[in-house]
Amino acid sequence: MSFVFGPVSSRRFGLSLGIDLSPDRKRCNYDCLYCELSKAKPIAVFDEPADWREIASEVKEALKTCSPDKLTITANGEPTLYPYLNALIDELNAIKNGAKLMILSNGATIGVPSVTAALAKLDIVKLSLDAAEEKAFKKVDRPRSSFANLGAVINGMINFRARYMGELVIETLLVGGANDTADNFNALALALNKIRPDRIDIGTIERPSAYKVQAASAENMRLLADRLAAIGLNARIIPSKYINAKCSFDRIALLALLQRRSLSDFEAAAILDETALALLSDLVSEGLATIKTLGEKRFYAKADLSA
Repeated sequence: MSFVFGPVSSRRFGLSLGIDLSPDRKRCNYDCLYCELSKAKPIAVFDEPADWREIASEVKEALKTCSPDKLTITANGEPTLYPYLNALIDELNAIKNGAKLMILSNGATIGVPSVTAALAKLDIVKLSLDAAEEKAFKKVDRPRSSFANLGAVINGMINFRARYMGELVIETLLVGGANDTADNFNALALALNKIRPDRIDIGTIERPSAYKVQAASAENMRLLADRLAAIGLNARIIPSKYINAKCSFDRIALLALLQRRSLSDFEAAAILDETALALLSDLVSEGLATIKTLGEKRFYAKADLSA
């Protein structure tokens, strides 16, 4: 399938069927230091968008063979740039068959009225707020100039929370030496206390990224979590365990999954059945998949055959 991948085991959201609105290349208004996708210049307009009916049709077919906890709208980049998001959400809500519909967004467009109206129809909205201090924001998220107004982003989140009736999750990803500073933690505490999300997920580098970066320390993640909990916010460090939900993939589906997200040894063992694990080994032997390392961890990823 071109747009649907998984289901995958998410540490935060259970068994999730991914819906990639930009499967052919990265389209994003940020170029985050920690992004595992290839480096790419941030964009303002989503060019050559796919027909929302084609995407919805693939999801409908996938739901005939699996029953995920979540349908997760995402992209190789930022899904809210997709111009037909509202129509797609309406159709997905009609066919989701008991699953919760959610989106993974960097939050940069949350102040755009058409975006907030569309996201208000979702069961779960996950927005990123890696920094509330200007220096850290520009260093970590590297936004396109037209999306670089951090104050507008934070105000957009505050206003969205005031009208949104679903579950709002804010993710803060810390990069060692970049946004794990006292100044940024102070600013985050002030901003998040105004936003008041249902949950705040704090994490750090877990997969190989396009840039040379280092993970934040467990001590600094705990420092931020405790700081936010002290002002009454539901903050937690992203759990390390994956749900154990064995899935079978054919070659095309497994390569599509690896293209969108790398799999650690532990994650592969948790979600792939014996046949899929054997296929993963074959793909490495054939040079179609590769093994990357991050510290002591190993990750499977789709090989770059363009080099």
